[in-house]
Amino acid sequence: MFNAPQTQLSPAKQPHRQGMRTGNGLREAMGVAVAGCVAFGVTLAISHAPVQGTPGVTHTPNRSADEARAQMILPLAFGGDSGRRSGATDAVRNLNDSPETPSEELSGTLGQGDGFVRFLERAGVGREDRSAVQKMVARYLDPSDIEAGTRIDLVLGERADRNAARPLNSLSFRARLDLALRLTRGPDGLIVEAQRIAVDATPLRITGNIEHGVYNSARAAGAPAAAIERFLTLLDEQGHLEKARPGDTFDLVIAMERAETGETRVGDLLYGGLIRGGKPQMQMLQWKGRWYEASGVGKTRGAMLSPVGGRISSHYGLRRHPILGYMRMHSGIDFSAGYGTPIHASADGVVNYAGRNGGHGNYVRIAHGGGLSTGYSHMSRIAAAPGQRVRQGQIIGYVGSTGLSTGPHLHYEMYRNGVKINPQSVKFIERAELEGEELKAFRRQLAVLTNVPAGAAKPTGTKAPAKAGPVREIDLLAKKI
Repeated sequence: MFNAPQTQLSPAKQPHRQGMRTGNGLREAMGVAVAGCVAFGVTLAISHAPVQGTPGVTHTPNRSADEARAQMILPLAFGGDSGRRSGATDAVRNLNDSPETPSEELSGTLGQGDGFVRFLERAGVGREDRSAVQKMVARYLDPSDIEAGTRIDLVLGERADRNAARPLNSLSFRARLDLALRLTRGPDGLIVEAQRIAVDATPLRITGNIEHGVYNSARAAGAPAAAIERFLTLLDEQGHLEKARPGDTFDLVIAMERAETGETRVGDLLYGGLIRGGKPQMQMLQWKGRWYEASGVGKTRGAMLSPVGGRISSHYGLRRHPILGYMRMHSGIDFSAGYGTPIHASADGVVNYAGRNGGHGNYVRIAHGGGLSTGYSHMSRIAAAPGQRVRQGQIIGYVGSTGLSTGPHLHYEMYRNGVKINPQSVKFIERAELEGEELKAFRRQLAVLTNVPAGAAKPTGTKAPAKAGPVREIDLLAKKI
């Protein structure tokens, strides 16, 4: 081992060196330990003798452990071999046919484009039962009128022969919002029970202020998307879509049906209005499948006729005037056409101006009814007279370059109640069509819809009785107290 040198101290100096002596002793002990580890490591590195383990360890069978292992469930993916296994005995016999359930309960939804009878066929209803069901349902409505999405519940009974269809024991579905049908099998065959359901048809009226666009504001107020899209189309056709601004009020009346059982069905838009500053800017009512203004002015089918066959060379809007040289509102559209090209009336109407009109040159203006009129400028020659009634497509003049013009073309304008509008924003022709008794009935319907209070539709007069729930002891005690 190692012998560390030691320093001899005199007795007088020993008290002052006590801490040093202690430190020297600690270092001496550490040196001895390190030396021992080094020597042991050298011994292990040199020796190759095996280390002897504990001798005589044997495994004794444990019945309890084996029984527990037999009842364990180990993953087969990891080679699990637990669980009891036994071979088939004489008591096990193969079945030729598996037993059928006494009945089958089926439920499905009529798909889009699917048929009621076809649905029954796919569900396994036999031919005779399908024919009987079709005849019974036809007493109340045409089976082809059953709407897609209708839920149909049916129960098929037990059959004596596997090769035959199961008999129809019961069938129930909501034929209409106001009618529920249930067919059951009795001693003499199928019988039908019809349940009439009360329905309130009070329409739904929704009003609100336009804040972040017409669509978003109406959706936030609870209006259906389809009704808003129809309303936007009306605004566009009447030339109010671009003019609608924050602060205006939209007024929608929507068809709605509400059954006493709680179901509701939302229909089409019946009335659409736009109010600005307390004054109606637009009032459109659907009457017999067509839209009319509150005054009874409707629309014809189809678009207005293009006055000439040329292309549009300048659109409606702000532009730099080609002659004056500064930005100026172009209040119409220009058609590029050759000198002398015939100009046609866009729609039926009465000529209320024909002659020279300042920068418009030779100019014709036609009133089409309902506040709508059109103007035709820069003609080389006029072929109409004031007060003359013209038909759509009739020649009223010829393309020229009179007035403030740089070349032959047609400047075409459109006016609504005397105000210039974008001709391309009008998709139809307006004219007064309702008169007499029909106009009176139209105005009565308009008064009914505009007097419907805003908010949800009126609730039905009767309600379905609530199903009684389980009676609790605590409720009985409360009644006694």
